Amino acid sequence: MSKVIPVTSPLLPPLEEFIPYLEQMWESRRLTNGGPFHEQLELALADYLGVDHLCLFANGTLALVTALQALRITGEVITTPYSFVATAHSLLWNDLTPVFVDIDPVTCNLDPSSIEKAITPKTSAILPVHCYGTPCDVERIQGIADNYGLKVIYDAAHTFGVRHNGSSVLRHGDLSILSFHATKVFNTFEGGAIVCPDAKTKKRIDYLKNFGFADEVTVVAPGINGKMSEINAAFGLLQLRHIDRALSMRQRIDQRYRAAIGRIAGLELFEQRSGHEPNYSYFPILVTERYGLSRDQVYELMRQHDILARRYFYPLISEFPMYRGLPSADLGKLPVAKRISSQILCLPIYPDLPDEIVDTVCRLLDQGAAK
Repeated sequence: MSKVIPVTSPLLPPLEEFIPYLEQMWESRRLTNGGPFHEQLELALADYLGVDHLCLFANGTLALVTALQALRITGEVITTPYSFVATAHSLLWNDLTPVFVDIDPVTCNLDPSSIEKAITPKTSAILPVHCYGTPCDVERIQGIADNYGLKVIYDAAHTFGVRHNGSSVLRHGDLSILSFHATKVFNTFEGGAIVCPDAKTKKRIDYLKNFGFADEVTVVAPGINGKMSEINAAFGLLQLRHIDRALSMRQRIDQRYRAAIGRIAGLELFEQRSGHEPNYSYFPILVTERYGLSRDQVYELMRQHDILARRYFYPLISEFPMYRGLPSADLGKLPVAKRISSQILCLPIYPDLPDEIVDTVCRLLDQGAAK
């Protein structure tokens, strides 16, 4: 049986390195509820990422839901149709109305000029996504938020370790949300986090992710169970020891792709922005009308060779049943997002992806250009 090649996969350290963590956990009898590994990982990640405070969660979706609660967001929230569905789902879970606006054709992030046009008296926040780890236009978005008195919560699921103009992109906005899902650059099997600016906000978030408990007998908020377990935190501590090597391996694969695909007519690469220090979390390409095959034909060609390239993000969130009835979901108002969604293809990239697989992908793309 041939090996199926996914889009992304973690760098798994040797199993024997994980055994001491399990032994410590069993000896301490602490499996959850803010145990020692949980506390260590929060501090270690805040230090590595260059942020002040970080709250661990069981997954990134719970972190998004809780972030909106922590800031007491109401009414309408301007967001992107071009993302994973959890971005918008977190709004519905908080009884908020998503307002979709178009994206920038170069970065695939929210277009700031579209944001300003969508603001109404009901707007309370902006929920942008740093798509594929490329930073949003954080200065313009913050300027709009300041002018209209809006909160900014960044879905930074793709943005672990990314720096913008010399500092962590996670320092922008009121809160930033990370995902530590198994497919992410840094993972804890399942997990996530909220990056926040001060200790007071962190305390409120910590209450909200633990049912609202302030102490054994005091509940101060209608919280949920969003806690990360000790086994996930332990794996995160182990992963953190290897993260720089994993990022370096991803960079090498990115460069190999660029050298081969950059010369293929009809395929467009996403260029790195000035001042942006990337994490190489994804390798997206656009299959344009000038290419010999359609995007979906390329997708099927890859699957025939057991390469699971992803149309990421397709369809748009605004096209799903629970959203398409919204006025802002009208595809006529989202021309750039619609076009990108019809052309996007994310190629496999993960630390130990063999060179021969990268070369096979590039060979198939080269052949497709001649169709």
